Amino acid sequence: MSVAKRAVKGLVLACYHFLAHVLPVSRRTVVFMSSLGRSYTGNPRAVCEKMAELGMMQEFRCYYILDEPERFVGKLPKGVRPLKNARLRYYAVMACAGVWVSDTRFQNYMVKRRDTVYIQTWHGTPLKKLGLDLTQLHMAGKETLAEYKETFRENAATWDYLISQNPFSTEVFRRAFGFHGKVLAVGYPRNDRLVKWKNMENEQQALNSSSAHPAQSKQPHFTDQTALASLRTRLGIPPEKKVILYAPTWRDDAFYNEKDYKFTTALDFRKMHQAFAKEYVLVVKYHYMVREKDTWNEEPDFVRTMGEDVDIAELYLLSDMLITDYSSAMFDYSLLKRPMYFFAYDLENYRDALRGFYFDFEAEAPGAVVTTTEALIAAVKAGMTPETAQRYARFAEKYNPYDDGHASEKVLGIIKKHKEGKMENE
Repeated sequence: MSVAKRAVKGLVLACYHFLAHVLPVSRRTVVFMSSLGRSYTGNPRAVCEKMAELGMMQEFRCYYILDEPERFVGKLPKGVRPLKNARLRYYAVMACAGVWVSDTRFQNYMVKRRDTVYIQTWHGTPLKKLGLDLTQLHMAGKETLAEYKETFRENAATWDYLISQNPFSTEVFRRAFGFHGKVLAVGYPRNDRLVKWKNMENEQQALNSSSAHPAQSKQPHFTDQTALASLRTRLGIPPEKKVILYAPTWRDDAFYNEKDYKFTTALDFRKMHQAFAKEYVLVVKYHYMVREKDTWNEEPDFVRTMGEDVDIAELYLLSDMLITDYSSAMFDYSLLKRPMYFFAYDLENYRDALRGFYFDFEAEAPGAVVTTTEALIAAVKAGMTPETAQRYARFAEKYNPYDDGHASEKVLGIIKKHKEGKMENE
């Protein structure tokens, strides 16, 4: 950053800090942010859309923080205002907003005021170690491990509420984040749609099995067959093809700069094409930290690549199976009870050097764990074995006890109480 830019940024932040100390807090103003402002996805999106669905936009003034708001024109609910990240208007709104909802951390120089409620939704149940539990740091940037941990500790101290998907996460989060606020053990708002979809599927199966004539198919309004057909069309997926979703996590040591990480994999797409192209299309979903400047595609008739402009929940519903590695996608996808396979080509390095795990991944993973493309192909063709099915059931029971389809409404209860001034009495 040039000297001039640093000077301008310093002046803007000075003005922001002044406003954050003199402007009154508006409890009706709510700001949402997903994936550091890169996308409109995840838990904040689910809470925002539930507000709109319940007709709360006239009661609140809502903003969604986005790096590139022009990319999301027409996608935000009616009444939600796009807010360009790190611009003057952004700082003015943040200075007086009564509620912050985010699944990642705001910069430490942001001022969380006493009358502002900060709901940290986070973005997944952890397999890989994070925060204060890290013993090595391989991420982009110049921070030392000690500096990273102190920054994380200071940031977590501003959170009033932290959402947890299960008791395991609650225990890990309190320690790894040094968090002393209130944990909301409600499951993830982004999974409400998955739970409702699965419940509808179960209901449909029960109706069909109890009747000589199959019942007319019913689907939740926000993920009905028309919406999924539209997504299939957008991705160019023929109606006769099934979908394999490949959603790996990012690698801390593979990056272009401090913000953008590389897509790295040892998956042989040519071999996958030979094995599955007649029946499947492979959709590759980048992690939100990954920013590939040049779109690659070795097998355009078989592979589709997706960035931040599609919510992964929609791809979960569209897919027939998931291939992942150490991503928290496994915890959410298990709600659908669809097959999962784990392509862990760098297992030893990731587990022993790069990150480390909170539990025995190979023993608990709800599907085959493989390290080569050939083994992955064999596992997919073999399907779920009785042993992996039992492991899958134990996994879902342990990590999905709170997801009941109503997490968004429970979070909104906090926001409404705050607006009405009832939080002080708790």
